[in-house]
Amino acid sequence: MSEYLLEMKKITKSFPGVKALTDVDFQLKAGEVHALLGENGAGKSTLIKVLGGIYIAEEGEIFIEGQPVEIQNVADARANGISIIHQELVLVPHMTVAENIFLGRELMGPFGIDSGKMRKESQKMLDRFNLGIDAGELVGNLSIAQQQMVEIVKAISFNCKILVMDEPTSSISDREVEALFDIMRGLAKQGVGIVYISHKMSELDEVCDRVTVLRDGYYVGTCVVKETPRDELIHMMVGRELSSYYVRDHVDNTKVIFRCDHIDDGKSSKKRVKDVSFEVKQGEIVGFAGLVGAGRSETMQCIFGLTPGSAGEVWLDGQKLNIKNAVDAMNAGIAMVPENRKVEGLYHVQSVNFNSTIEVLKEFIRHLHVDSNKERAITQEFVDKMKTKTPSLEQTVTNLSGGNQQKVMIGRWLATKPRILILDEPTRGVDVGAKAEIYDIMNELTKQGVSIIMISSELPEIINMSDRVYVMYDGRITGCINWQDLSQEAIMKLATEETAGE
Repeated sequence: MSEYLLEMKKITKSFPGVKALTDVDFQLKAGEVHALLGENGAGKSTLIKVLGGIYIAEEGEIFIEGQPVEIQNVADARANGISIIHQELVLVPHMTVAENIFLGRELMGPFGIDSGKMRKESQKMLDRFNLGIDAGELVGNLSIAQQQMVEIVKAISFNCKILVMDEPTSSISDREVEALFDIMRGLAKQGVGIVYISHKMSELDEVCDRVTVLRDGYYVGTCVVKETPRDELIHMMVGRELSSYYVRDHVDNTKVIFRCDHIDDGKSSKKRVKDVSFEVKQGEIVGFAGLVGAGRSETMQCIFGLTPGSAGEVWLDGQKLNIKNAVDAMNAGIAMVPENRKVEGLYHVQSVNFNSTIEVLKEFIRHLHVDSNKERAITQEFVDKMKTKTPSLEQTVTNLSGGNQQKVMIGRWLATKPRILILDEPTRGVDVGAKAEIYDIMNELTKQGVSIIMISSELPEIINMSDRVYVMYDGRITGCINWQDLSQEAIMKLATEETAGE
């Protein structure tokens, strides 16, 4: 009997212009939670896609319980007890939760698909984890955090023996994270082996036993989490010392250039934004904190003209803006990087060049003439500025790692030369090295006079990067904290129900 539930030996995988994995080894024991770490582009997602049958490796072997297996497609992976929760959600929004959970393996009755039975079985699984989600609800009506939990339940429902989780906590609240960790601990006790990918180093001590580090497509090493200092893990990941992580020179500026008064989403029911007012000074970073569902993203969507029927006033440089749609917002000097780059942001079948310049077509198109040299110069400027790893400007953006896709997304909006830059979860799914680079860029932008509004669910990020923080609960602002007074306790006090409305 093999010591390992899973062994991947000498896995090699290439794409056009880039070798994603070279002779990578990975071992997973039954009943352990094994973290897989590395910077974006290190090969983590490629490795698990080989395991999941999405990619086929050119070289290497896979063993399960000591026996060699051939995984040529997703069906082969599931037949071998492998279930993967990918970083980007793959649910069908116009179908119910139950229909998504049983998609491709529907329960049948005497007259066809038995929707009632699927809903009943799905509800049992949802209730088992106390998620408060109705199995009959359309997935498109759920928050991203709730959709993430549905993905987790769907994966577990296959009765897998190997469960892979790629950034499962990127969009869920601390309360939901703890519930997820309880689920993981319970599965591990049942002998399930869990591969856990996360850029949140603080989570390793909470739930992981061992950690394997990849860098630039190569295997670096495997360690016991509790025996390995965090600085050592970071050094293994990046291959260099991070002299500074959070990069922030706080401003002392009293000039208010952006003001929003009485913002409301205008919905008669399920109102997400309720009479929100705030101001932003020139060259500062204003953080927006709160629990998932507090209304932070929805507030910014109203301001950016994405919510029909929303109410309120938006002022820039003392002039009242008339923003009816996103084009109006962009023309006024406002840019917004959305939370969900897959659905709301990138054109995945297009190149890095296309994605980088789509918002600034007027810069290089005149009377149907395309100045290709200028277009490429714009793209190159922001690829260099964001330190985006891509083999060429013509590389299809979907072939980039998640973090590099995020860099392309931020670079695209920087190309519009905004006065006000709204960043919704700017480092979601981004590794420690890339985070430091993004923070450095944010800091430099503020020195140039750009004002940044940052929504983040990571309190250390909010605390270390913000000049001031507005905290929201249930669609309302419950308080504002200056950077000198910021702490997790102060933010959470304002973010909880007990303080709302005071």
